[in-house]
Amino acid sequence: MLKATQAGLDRILTLELVRVTERAAVAAARLRGRGDEKAADQVAVDAMRSELNRLPIKGTVVIGEGERDEAPMLYIGEEVGVGEGPEVDIALDPLEGTTICAKNLPNSLAVIAIAERGSLLYAPDVYMEKIAVGPGYPDGVVDLDAPAVENIEALARAKGVPVNEITACILDRPRHARLIEDVRGTGAAIRLIGDGDVAGVIHTTDPDETGIDIYLGIGGAPEGVLAAAALRCIGGQMQGRLQLNTEEKIARAAKMGISDPNKVYCMDEMAKGDVLFAATGVTDGNLLSGVKFGRDQISTHTIVMRSSSQTVREIIARHQDLDKF
Repeated sequence: MLKATQAGLDRILTLELVRVTERAAVAAARLRGRGDEKAADQVAVDAMRSELNRLPIKGTVVIGEGERDEAPMLYIGEEVGVGEGPEVDIALDPLEGTTICAKNLPNSLAVIAIAERGSLLYAPDVYMEKIAVGPGYPDGVVDLDAPAVENIEALARAKGVPVNEITACILDRPRHARLIEDVRGTGAAIRLIGDGDVAGVIHTTDPDETGIDIYLGIGGAPEGVLAAAALRCIGGQMQGRLQLNTEEKIARAAKMGISDPNKVYCMDEMAKGDVLFAATGVTDGNLLSGVKFGRDQISTHTIVMRSSSQTVREIIARHQDLDKF
C-alpha cells in the first residue's frame, strides 16, 4: 500500500497523479471548440473525481472548483480517495482555462497538486493578486508591494538585459488596464492571455522557450496555489495576496483560519513540504501538447513534478484501451 514516510509522499503517487489529469484532459478535450464552457468543465470534474476516488489516499480538497454549496464541482473540503493511505491536501483545477477549451485556443490544462496534510494554503475561492518569476534570480528580486515599473526594472537588471527585452504575462482583463499601461510605459513587452494563468506562471520558468519573464496581475486563488506548487517543484519565486475585499469574503476566509486579509503569501507558504504536481494538456500550448484522438488510440502529453527531488518528467502516452476513458 502507498504510504507517507519521513521522506514525504510515496513516489508511486507521482504516476497515479498522471492518470488523474489524463482522464480529466481527455474528457474535456472531447468538448473543445464546442463553445460550452460549463459542459467541458463538468465532464473534466466528473472524470477527475472518479479517478481520485480510486487512489489509496485520505485526500481533502483544499483548493477546488468552489465551495460546498457549489457541488457537483470538486468543492473545497470534499474528501476523496478510498480512505486508506496517506492524509493529503489536494489542489486541483480539472479544466484550467474553460474558455480556452470552449474556443479551442492554446494552453488549456487539467491540473492537480498534492502535498502532505496541512501543506497547501487553505483558502476560499476568491481572486488573488500575484507576481512570479522563474529560477536563477536573487531572492526578493520582485515584490508584490512594489510598483510594476520597479519590478520590471529590477528583473531586467538581475537578468542583465535592457528593459525592452523583458516580457510580462498578464490576463487580458479590464481590471488590468492601469497595470498594462504601466508595464508598457517601461518599454517592456506584454503577452496578454485570455485565461489559463497556471500555465502563465509556469511559462516564467523557461523564458527562452516561452518568451515570458514575469507574471503579473489578479487571477484566481486556486490557480495561484496550483502555480505555487509547480514552482516549488521546478524553481522560481512567487508571491500572492488574497483579494478579500468584502466583509463576506473576509468572514469566509476567517472560517478557514485566515486572520490577516492583507497578508502577502510567499511561495513556500502557499505550497510547502513535499509537493507533487501534474498537468496534462487539453489543447496545444507552449507547455504541453493537447489530447490527440486517433482511430485506434488517444495520445496525451503530461508534465509531472516533485519538489523533494526537483524532478520534472514529461510523459507522452498512447492509450490503446479506449474503454478506460
